[in-house]
Amino acid sequence: MRVRLFVAIQLPEVIKDTLTAMCGGVDDAHWQERGQLHLTLRFIGEVDGAVAHDIDDVLYQISAPAFSLILRRTGFFNKRKLARVLWAGVEDDTALRHLHKKIQHSLTAIGLEPERHRYHPHVTLARLSGLDPMEAEGYAARYGEYASPPFIVDRFCLFSSQLSRGGAIHTLEAEYLLAQED
Repeated sequence: MRVRLFVAIQLPEVIKDTLTAMCGGVDDAHWQERGQLHLTLRFIGEVDGAVAHDIDDVLYQISAPAFSLILRRTGFFNKRKLARVLWAGVEDDTALRHLHKKIQHSLTAIGLEPERHRYHPHVTLARLSGLDPMEAEGYAARYGEYASPPFIVDRFCLFSSQLSRGGAIHTLEAEYLLAQED
């Protein structure tokens, strides 16, 4: 049986509250549901059960310290001169990038292809079917000063994702604790 997987950080409920309140005001946007809000560390894609087991094993072996994170500002990704994704960004992401690099290294060590794109940490707020960048800039300007309270990232997670007409359904498959400072 094949399963579609990704590695992510779950967000605190208070952060989800704020991000959910920011979802709206852009025509034809497909806003993320509260349960879909997360910070992706690595999209894996479809794998078979044996590979999923190997992924769980190598992620469990990752050792990294817990760290503090702040979401800051909003923006959008363009594709073919049209806005495709509205997002909330991350401030001072050195520790996050270090964790991402460890995950990437572990997954390529078991034969998964490395990511083709440079890692740009963000929380997807909406998917767009091709919005004029001026309208996306209006949204980004409206929430450009957004900053979450700091929160501690003390674990990362493996999720499965099942695509449906109503959007992706994410299921928590495993959690991996990060080391706590003494």
